[in-house]
Amino acid sequence: MACTKKHERKSIFAHTMKQSFSRKLFAYLINGLVLALPVYITGYVLYTIFTSLDRVLPIEHKYPGLGIVILLVTLVILGFLGAKIINEQIRTRFSKFLDRIPFIKTIYKSITDMLGAFVGNKKRFNKPVLVRLNKEHELEVIGFVTDEDLQEIGEAESGKVGVYIPMSYSFSGHLVIVPRSNVKPINGNSLDLMKYVVSGGVVEFEPEKNEGTE
Repeated sequence: MACTKKHERKSIFAHTMKQSFSRKLFAYLINGLVLALPVYITGYVLYTIFTSLDRVLPIEHKYPGLGIVILLVTLVILGFLGAKIINEQIRTRFSKFLDRIPFIKTIYKSITDMLGAFVGNKKRFNKPVLVRLNKEHELEVIGFVTDEDLQEIGEAESGKVGVYIPMSYSFSGHLVIVPRSNVKPINGNSLDLMKYVVSGGVVEFEPEKNEGTE
């Protein structure tokens, strides 16, 4: 009888040890995935971008990265020509020419407007705000004021602003029209705030300090 109980205790102990070892092994596996996956995905994305950019220009070469160098030099030269030679009058004429081609005009203008919203002298996502969607509730969302004059929509919309609301873990978003009193400016870098929203609040966001404060 005593031998049986002793054997049962050994069996229970062995089973417990196996479960403990299995849990530790699984925990190590998960920890390894957490460490390895970001590195792998980052490397894969960079490799894909590198190889794609290296093949943008239809130029055959034997040296990896040469296509990217040629592409960068071409873009710099094009940017220099655009800033020094291609004046506003030429751009206006080119835009008027594209206006005669409906489908191409739509694509071209959509792309230029989207690029202009993020870069250049006419950035649109540089006014981060907290938006209160309903005065009866304390629910607020983070957005960017993109239009402060809505009179072209109608007189009833005067005093309101257009705010773009980005979505977390997505490149999409939606536009809302709210009274100006429903928005509160956020003191912070727009790019950092956009990353904060897109990451679902995972990326830390630090408000910009005013001058004279520590």
